[in-house]
Amino acid sequence: MALIWPFAKWPDAFVSNKLTSVKRTDLIARLKQLGFAGPFSGGKHQFLTRDSVRLILPNPHASEIGPALLARILQQAGLTREEWMASA
Repeated sequence: MALIWPFAKWPDAFVSNKLTSVKRTDLIARLKQLGFAGPFSGGKHQFLTRDSVRLILPNPHASEIGPALLARILQQAGLTREEWMASA
């Protein structure tokens, strides 16, 4: 008897909300579309602002920003995945 994972077939609503890796420049551009200003220099990291939110950006590095880090950035920015996906 084969063991079947209960979520082997995700509904389309879940698949479309999956975050993917993004380049730092694309991250900044999309956050600016969502109302953030900047980036501004500050200490060791640049940051963006919107209202009372100050969002610290990861420093540039060779690879893209992965889904896990992107999810944390969106949470700190007060954005939903739906808002992020709509800005594409």
